[in-house]
Amino acid sequence: MNSIVSRRQVLGCMGVLGGSLMLPRWLLAAGSDDLRAIAQQAWVYAYPMLMHYQTLEKQALNPTAPEYVGGFNRFRHYSELFTPSNRDIVTPNNDTPYSWAWLDLRSEPQVLSVPAVDADRYYVHQLVDQYAHNFAYVGVLSTGREAGDYLIVGPHWQGQTPAAIKAVLRSETEIVMVLGRTGLKNADDLPAVRALQQQYRLRSLHEYTGSAPPVAAPVIAWQPWDSKTGLGPGFISALNLILSLCPTHPSEQGLRARFARIGIVPGQAFDAATLPTDVRQALIAGIQDGQAQLQTAISQTRSTLGLFGTREALHGSYLNRAVAANLGIYGNSVEEAFYTGSRQDDQGQPLQGGRRYRLRFAPGQLPPASEFWSLTLYDLPDRQLVANTIDRYCLSSRDHLQRDADGGLTLNLQPSAPSSSSNWLPTPAQGAFTVILRLYGPKQEVIEQRWRMPVVEQV
Repeated sequence: MNSIVSRRQVLGCMGVLGGSLMLPRWLLAAGSDDLRAIAQQAWVYAYPMLMHYQTLEKQALNPTAPEYVGGFNRFRHYSELFTPSNRDIVTPNNDTPYSWAWLDLRSEPQVLSVPAVDADRYYVHQLVDQYAHNFAYVGVLSTGREAGDYLIVGPHWQGQTPAAIKAVLRSETEIVMVLGRTGLKNADDLPAVRALQQQYRLRSLHEYTGSAPPVAAPVIAWQPWDSKTGLGPGFISALNLILSLCPTHPSEQGLRARFARIGIVPGQAFDAATLPTDVRQALIAGIQDGQAQLQTAISQTRSTLGLFGTREALHGSYLNRAVAANLGIYGNSVEEAFYTGSRQDDQGQPLQGGRRYRLRFAPGQLPPASEFWSLTLYDLPDRQLVANTIDRYCLSSRDHLQRDADGGLTLNLQPSAPSSSSNWLPTPAQGAFTVILRLYGPKQEVIEQRWRMPVVEQV
């Protein structure tokens, strides 16, 4: 999982984004209340797409950024665990080293090749479109442990599928992100993880088939992302750029027409500074309403069920999609992984550094996961890993944890080491924090909400 409305925080048209500011005549004639309501709805709709673009810009467009992966259609493998110095995303996973890639599918598809893996090895490649939908998976839980080649295609591709391809994975959008995760059994397992990562392969379709390359797609006129202003009225300009590579889904035709009333038109220029004062104020008020709506929804969210997945799995809930982007963008669909956690103790008080806590799983109530589970601590509000003296950022079912006398399991969350450190997850000396529990391969009782994480108790 991995934004915050006021804190952290497009893809482009084919060629230079041109044209003057052309707003519909009814924009100026519409009432401010109507414009405000449209702006609120549009901002919530756009938020995850903007957060997704923020990651794209750092990883695929800016060679000077530490997060740069090398451009499009290639992997960058992170062969070490994330530490507090890694700030690519919020709530970073600290138990499966990442492999990142961004695909430009405008001229031709890409082939993702994966190796065979042993029965005790977990890996997954999560495919995310520009809407921030998890539209497909390649990995042990979805496609099995055998080697295979998978064709990733854009929305308009109609070519012939090579015989050796195991499946065609179609994106709604022209740009796709691939986020690979490779399970790490223990610190000594890093060489094996690195060796496996090197066997993940991306090839263009013409390279895979040995045919002539297609005509290159036009250069995209990328817009710079400004984290300070991008979530204000300027979000419309960024969204117009993103939507130029996102064909309108049939279910969104009415929504897109409604959004056009405030200047949201794929590929169209937009400058909020040219708007009449009352119109601009209505847009700003609507954006503030959207931010408040998102924060309220976040405060009421207790698990990730219904937040991550395909367009169909989200059932048209753009608010849930925005909550997901804020709480942990790039969280997996529930069939792959389940996320829960807490930022409060058993008394309803915020978890605070300097205090001692415990999380106890009763006998027979360990997290039900077919692969493994982990508990990771993050600071608030940044949701980043917290530095500590033993460089331990999570506890996992793969660790050598000491069971209680009755067969249960108690994890100690505190700033100083207990008498036995095997079950110790270091907490900060001060400041608020949260803990996230991840279950890879959640069992049915989790999906059906018959199992819940126990409360964090203050000792």
